[in-house]
Amino acid sequence: MVMTVWRSLEEIPPNMRSVATIGNFDGVHRGHQKLARTCVDRAREREALAVAITFFPHPVQVHAPEADLRLITTLEDRLDALAGYGIDATLVLEYNEKLYTQTPREFIENIVNSLGIMGIVVGEDVKFGKDNAGDVNTMRELGKEFGFEVFALDDIESEEGRRWSSSWIRDLLAKGDVKGAARVLGRPHRIRGIVQHGAKRGRELGFPTANLDDDCDGVIPADGVYAGWLIRRVEGQPAGVFLPAAISVGTNPQFDGERRTVEAHVLGRSDLNLYGEEVAISFIERLRDMTSFDSVDDLLLQMDDDIRNAASILGVAVSGRVDPEAVTAR
Repeated sequence: MVMTVWRSLEEIPPNMRSVATIGNFDGVHRGHQKLARTCVDRAREREALAVAITFFPHPVQVHAPEADLRLITTLEDRLDALAGYGIDATLVLEYNEKLYTQTPREFIENIVNSLGIMGIVVGEDVKFGKDNAGDVNTMRELGKEFGFEVFALDDIESEEGRRWSSSWIRDLLAKGDVKGAARVLGRPHRIRGIVQHGAKRGRELGFPTANLDDDCDGVIPADGVYAGWLIRRVEGQPAGVFLPAAISVGTNPQFDGERRTVEAHVLGRSDLNLYGEEVAISFIERLRDMTSFDSVDDLLLQMDDDIRNAASILGVAVSGRVDPEAVTAR
């Protein structure tokens, strides 16, 4: 079943019956997943639709643009993830002045009337309405007024007692701990971007790469070399095609680079022409820090190790350098 996406209250059909969950859902991490699953369970019990209500852009991007907040996941990936956890429909509300100046009561009344809400699933720390004046107690009072149940989940904590959160994921990625980020997310972290022309040094060295600029979508992990996957969109394959890759993030200090890029070498492949194509990069494990070497030969020996280690981590056949003359992309 394909999840329905509404971009405004006006797009919602009449005579709805739903159970809803509300949040930014940036990352759709394990805490968000519990909210989604609970919403689905409560909706099924009532023979109603399970609906997620989310916002775009992120409130921080509106109220504090100077923070330069980069979302962990694109809106597209957020919607895909919510669909994967059984949500029937998602309402994406534009986060603008008209929305954030609504009182808690106005906000709830609008969504209840439009969605026929029978229940709302939230975290105990929920905040909503103008100046975040509404909390879980406000929600319960409004539930009595408008006739819906409130299912408030306790703070959802990890095994070590830390609350699952988007800020935790950002902290881990800033350290290059992509395995730790994957544990909080419940899946590997990925970014998206358009493949750009680069300096083509990798091709000359036998390691052609697909290059993404620093302004691609998603939080880029700390500088370093990683094992992961390059994911292409292919018609007829909704999940895309996963290609094993060794990925470098940084400014390429060996060649005095100044611009930060993400460069993915698809192991053993010389026949890929990805320029101008949108791809996703999924990070599985950090291999090493980004550094410069005494010579290009030393760098090449390290890169040989990198692709062997990446192949071992990803569970694919080990490949070596490719023939620069065999690279088809120009």
